[in-house]
Amino acid sequence: MKHSIQPLTDALKSAREKKGLSQRAFGRAIGVPQSRLSKIESGAVDLRTSNLVEIARTLDLEVMLVPRQFVPAVNSLVKQTAETNGGYEAQRPLYQLNEEDDDA
Repeated sequence: MKHSIQPLTDALKSAREKKGLSQRAFGRAIGVPQSRLSKIESGAVDLRTSNLVEIARTLDLEVMLVPRQFVPAVNSLVKQTAETNGGYEAQRPLYQLNEEDDDA
Protein backbone atom coordinates (compact mmCIF):
# COMPACT_ATOMS: atom_id res chain seq x y z
CA MET A 1 0.00 0.00 0.00
CA LYS A 2 1.64 3.24 -1.16
CA HIS A 3 0.64 6.69 0.12
CA SER A 4 1.80 9.98 -1.31
CA ILE A 5 3.75 12.12 1.11
CA GLN A 6 3.45 15.16 -1.16
CA PRO A 7 0.78 16.88 1.01
CA LEU A 8 3.12 16.44 3.98
CA THR A 9 6.17 17.81 2.21
CA ASP A 10 4.12 20.66 0.72
CA ALA A 11 2.95 21.62 4.22
CA LEU A 12 6.51 21.59 5.56
CA LYS A 13 7.72 23.74 2.67
CA SER A 14 4.84 26.17 3.15
CA ALA A 15 5.58 26.47 6.89
CA ARG A 16 9.27 27.12 6.14
CA GLU A 17 8.38 29.80 3.60
CA LYS A 18 5.91 31.45 6.02
CA LYS A 19 8.76 31.77 8.51
CA GLY A 20 10.77 33.52 5.79
CA LEU A 21 13.52 30.91 5.78
CA SER A 22 15.45 29.85 2.70
CA GLN A 23 16.25 26.17 2.29
CA ARG A 24 19.89 26.96 3.03
CA ALA A 25 19.11 28.86 6.27
CA PHE A 26 16.60 26.28 7.44
CA GLY A 27 18.96 23.45 6.58
CA ARG A 28 21.63 25.05 8.77
CA ALA A 29 19.12 25.37 11.61
CA ILE A 30 18.27 21.67 11.53
CA GLY A 31 21.72 20.38 10.50
CA VAL A 32 20.69 19.20 7.03
CA PRO A 33 22.40 20.22 3.78
CA GLN A 34 20.28 22.39 1.45
CA SER A 35 20.40 19.68 -1.23
CA ARG A 36 18.92 17.12 1.19
CA LEU A 37 16.22 19.58 2.29
CA SER A 38 15.33 20.18 -1.35
CA LYS A 39 14.89 16.42 -1.85
CA ILE A 40 12.76 16.19 1.31
CA GLU A 41 10.48 19.03 0.19
CA SER A 42 10.09 17.53 -3.27
CA GLY A 43 9.22 14.12 -1.83
CA ALA A 44 12.24 12.53 -3.53
CA VAL A 45 13.55 10.89 -0.35
CA ASP A 46 11.91 8.67 2.24
CA LEU A 47 11.81 10.83 5.34
CA ARG A 48 12.64 9.14 8.64
CA THR A 49 10.19 9.79 11.45
CA SER A 50 12.87 11.32 13.66
CA ASN A 51 13.79 13.76 10.88
CA LEU A 52 10.13 14.63 10.33
CA VAL A 53 9.64 15.37 14.02
CA GLU A 54 12.79 17.55 14.14
CA ILE A 55 11.78 19.50 11.02
CA ALA A 56 8.21 19.99 12.23
CA ARG A 57 9.20 21.15 15.72
CA THR A 58 11.71 23.61 14.30
CA LEU A 59 8.81 25.06 12.27
CA ASP A 60 6.62 25.25 15.42
CA LEU A 61 4.52 22.30 14.24
CA GLU A 62 3.78 19.08 16.06
CA VAL A 63 3.52 15.63 14.50
CA MET A 64 0.86 13.44 16.06
CA LEU A 65 -1.36 10.54 15.17
CA VAL A 66 -5.04 11.35 15.31
CA PRO A 67 -7.61 8.56 15.28
CA ARG A 68 -9.47 8.78 11.98
CA GLN A 69 -12.79 9.29 13.72
CA PHE A 70 -11.45 12.48 15.34
CA VAL A 71 -9.95 14.07 12.21
CA PRO A 72 -13.12 16.13 11.51
CA ALA A 73 -13.06 17.46 15.09
CA VAL A 74 -9.37 18.37 14.85
CA ASN A 75 -9.94 20.08 11.49
CA SER A 76 -12.82 22.03 13.02
CA LEU A 77 -10.63 23.17 15.92
CA VAL A 78 -7.89 24.29 13.53
CA LYS A 79 -10.40 26.20 11.43
CA GLN A 80 -11.96 27.81 14.52
CA THR A 81 -8.51 28.82 15.78
CA ALA A 82 -7.71 30.34 12.39
CA GLU A 83 -10.91 32.39 12.47
CA THR A 84 -10.44 33.67 16.03
CA ASN A 85 -6.72 34.43 15.75
CA GLY A 86 -7.01 36.44 12.57
CA GLY A 87 -3.45 36.08 11.32
CA TYR A 88 -3.19 32.32 11.74
CA GLU A 89 -3.82 30.48 8.51
CA ALA A 90 -5.11 26.92 8.69
CA GLN A 91 -2.99 24.42 6.83
CA ARG A 92 -3.96 21.37 4.87
CA PRO A 93 -3.68 18.05 6.66
CA LEU A 94 -0.14 16.69 6.60
CA TYR A 95 -1.43 13.44 5.14
CA GLN A 96 -4.32 12.27 3.05
CA LEU A 97 -5.60 8.77 2.54
CA ASN A 98 -6.44 7.54 -0.90
CA GLU A 99 -10.14 6.86 -1.43
CA GLU A 100 -9.61 3.10 -1.54
CA ASP A 101 -7.85 3.30 1.85
CA ASP A 102 -10.91 4.68 3.67
CA ASP A 103 -12.27 1.19 4.30
CA ALA A 104 -9.01 -0.14 5.77
